[in-house]
Amino acid sequence: MSAHPAVARYAEHLNPAFVKLLGAFGYGRVFVRARGATLWDHEGREYLDFLAGFGAVNLGHNHPRLRERLREFLLEDAPNLIHVGPPVHAAELAAELARRADPLTLCLLSSSGAEAVETGLKLARAVTRRPGVVYCARSYHGLTLGALSVTGVARMRAPFAPLLTDCHEVPFGDLEALDRVLSRRKVGAFVVEPILGEGGVVLPPPGYLAAAQELCRRRGALLVLDEVQTGLGRTGTLFAYQAEGFVPDVLVLGKALGGSLTPMSATLTTPAFHARAFGTAERFDLHGSTYSGNALACVTALETLRILDDEALVRAGAERGRRLLGGLTRALAGHPLVRAVRGRGLLVAVELGPTDQGVLNRVLPGMVEAVSRRVFGQWLALRLLEEGIVAQPATQAWDVLKLTPPLTVSEAEIDRAVTAVARILAEYRDLPPLLRDVGRRLGRQYQRGWPFG
Repeated sequence: MSAHPAVARYAEHLNPAFVKLLGAFGYGRVFVRARGATLWDHEGREYLDFLAGFGAVNLGHNHPRLRERLREFLLEDAPNLIHVGPPVHAAELAAELARRADPLTLCLLSSSGAEAVETGLKLARAVTRRPGVVYCARSYHGLTLGALSVTGVARMRAPFAPLLTDCHEVPFGDLEALDRVLSRRKVGAFVVEPILGEGGVVLPPPGYLAAAQELCRRRGALLVLDEVQTGLGRTGTLFAYQAEGFVPDVLVLGKALGGSLTPMSATLTTPAFHARAFGTAERFDLHGSTYSGNALACVTALETLRILDDEALVRAGAERGRRLLGGLTRALAGHPLVRAVRGRGLLVAVELGPTDQGVLNRVLPGMVEAVSRRVFGQWLALRLLEEGIVAQPATQAWDVLKLTPPLTVSEAEIDRAVTAVARILAEYRDLPPLLRDVGRRLGRQYQRGWPFG
């Protein structure tokens, strides 16, 4: 167990199982300082952050300009919570989001991505008067009951059943399956990510999202686009839909909107849809919460948007993303246990598993597949951690290593990560070395009593 008191407190009062899992391989660290793309643990070790809060830390940790703006705000004595009149900072933030997402110029503010997804579901039901929702297999939209009802991960849904009724799963990228459900059910919304993030960084087939939008319009449903992870520059454009040739009916933002310092999310739609859902005296107050649109979070989001503009971070993210994707593609070409290197912008993935090379891949592909799904991704993340790089597999696809550094990451930091991934994977061109090293580590951890770090 780490000497840091947070470990025992966290295990006792927050999530005991999580702390135990961190001790299985000895992954545990207590991070106590962060700046830019760098983290430090309580023992003074330095790490390059290629997880970035699952895409929330687009500006880098503790951006100096953002910290200064918050310091100024806290000295202004501005009211943080106002519910009997238009909050000044919320109005300013909504206007800035509307300018960037036109024609989606009406904004509903909330605190988390799951809340913003729930807002989209409520909006679609109120607009269409239809209860049905379509979502994609392997999608991830959050863990509140409504968002979980449209998350395509059976393991996460099962303990909380029954969830919302009339929710229907279709394969991501399958227009025929989508149209079958839309034509047979009273569907109010199709909730979809532009890229499946936690499902393994799965990119849509060309034209899929634009065609899905047309199907929804033809069948009377709204397309709710969940850009909680992809929005605000993560994929090389401000919003991922801008690279897809369409505009959704509802846009959901979160994570990076709060600059990694405050919880903030937003759901944007057109004035016409907003009016149908909430545009009367009887309906104006049917959505909101005490802290939605609080001044502190809005000021953070406003400064985040300005920093993205002033420092040209969307363009920088696109350029750094090309460097990361290209470097990994070249370095891992021909690796017998690397199925694919893919991504867009700084949302990049290395998929592990059997290929058409190597004896075991040909003779026992099922075993190679099982080891990749259960062990390989986490082992690669551990080895990277021990080389001073924080990364994780996709939470719903453990055979896919995700690399999502801040948009402020440097070329040298990109190159360091590429070199480290390639060097580690060069040690594992077949299963026996991997199984040997994993077995040794587990045995050592067992003998030591599963220590945290």
